[in-house]
Amino acid sequence: MQEDLKAEKDRLQLLLNLATQVSPDMDLQQLLRTASATIRCMTQCDLIAIHLPDKGNSSLRLFTFDTCNDGDQAVRQGDNSGETACEAFRTKRLMLTREGTGYLMPLLRCSRILGVLELNWRKELPREIDFLKQIADQVAMAIENAFAFAEVRQLKEQLSREKLYLEDEIRSEHGFEEILGRSSGIRAALRNVELVAPTDSTVLICGETGTGKELIARAIHERSPRSSKPFVKLNCAAIPTGLLESELFGHEKGAYTGAIMQRIGRFELANHGSAFLDEIGEISLELQPKLLRVLQEREFERLGSARTIKTDARLIAATNRNLAACVQEGIFRADLFYRLNIFPIHVPALRERREDIPLLVRHFAQQCARRMNRTIDAISSETMEALVRYPWPGNIRELQNVIERSVILSPGPVLRVSIAALASHCIPDQEETSGRTLKAAEREHIISILKETKWVVAGPQGAAARLGMKRSTLQFQMKRLGIVRPWKQ
Repeated sequence: MQEDLKAEKDRLQLLLNLATQVSPDMDLQQLLRTASATIRCMTQCDLIAIHLPDKGNSSLRLFTFDTCNDGDQAVRQGDNSGETACEAFRTKRLMLTREGTGYLMPLLRCSRILGVLELNWRKELPREIDFLKQIADQVAMAIENAFAFAEVRQLKEQLSREKLYLEDEIRSEHGFEEILGRSSGIRAALRNVELVAPTDSTVLICGETGTGKELIARAIHERSPRSSKPFVKLNCAAIPTGLLESELFGHEKGAYTGAIMQRIGRFELANHGSAFLDEIGEISLELQPKLLRVLQEREFERLGSARTIKTDARLIAATNRNLAACVQEGIFRADLFYRLNIFPIHVPALRERREDIPLLVRHFAQQCARRMNRTIDAISSETMEALVRYPWPGNIRELQNVIERSVILSPGPVLRVSIAALASHCIPDQEETSGRTLKAAEREHIISILKETKWVVAGPQGAAARLGMKRSTLQFQMKRLGIVRPWKQ
């Protein structure tokens, strides 16, 4: 009895080893090769073959062939199975091979035949038929799981393709052709666009670099009564301070060295239309009074001329800076800020609208693929999750560039994005690149509120409530800005 128990324990251990060697997420060929090698060691057989039906013509074919003798390689993988194997498959019964040197065991799962397991020995046949049937059951279970896993993977890819086609070119419910998004932040911005567009009010669009402020400005113009008139744009940060006045208001011939002819300014070009001034926070203090005059009096003079020119241009401004903090620092005029801040619109950063990232990724992938005459049909769920988790310091502009680079590097129809390479393409934080003035202003403002509240952070009369933020957020900002209570210094 002890010998029988030990033998039974050894057999169970072998079956456990077989179950752990094969995994359903393996490729079918890899799974069959691993199972064959393990079974040959378990049974000490000289030849093992696994016959499975061919999906193409339903005929039984040899999928795996493993032997210890190179001379038995006359039969190759993919060949049609013999008559005996086909009969065992058809009758679902255990059979001896034609030569009588082995067994043909049907691979059954819930009365459904999946294939045939063939084992051959050159010496005496083993008599432990029950153990061999248990091995066949393990192989059948592994094959069934592999088929189910492959079917789930195929359905997942099909669903991904269908979703890609359905969501391609989806726009928000407001009908903004160039603005993709369903998040609450972008919807609030678009609602504000529809509210202010029919008016002639000045609009200030705030948001980080790369969030699509120009698209918002263009949407305001296209939904206004001025849509048939020019939409003139100018990036104030891209023009040297000495030439910005000429770009905005124009100049006369001979107004300065190099002015060989008269030039019409942007406000004159935008008459009865819209003038979009991007990065308006970069305008120098010397030029700000002239811009304020245009907004209040609707008139200006060209550089080098005393003739007053009237203009009916609507101003739409954009900035990535905190103009209120700039006013406190004395680098931006308060009266100009109040004149610009009539109707502010905040464009959320991409990390604040993560639910829109899949839409944007698919849109940019299809857009780049069409332009490059490529085909991108699918994006893996792992890649999409990584893109959603990434903070995107460069916002939509960075996302568009990353997708374009990925389309170029993707060899097939599946978009491949190097997530690890994203960090190397990150630009430094805006606060670090734009100098310490904004950070200093923020620190001074928080300290002044803390002094007014006698350094009380929490509570209805505390500094956090005064600043409109949570207590934990204020404590984090204090730590970030190096603010310490005086008695702790």
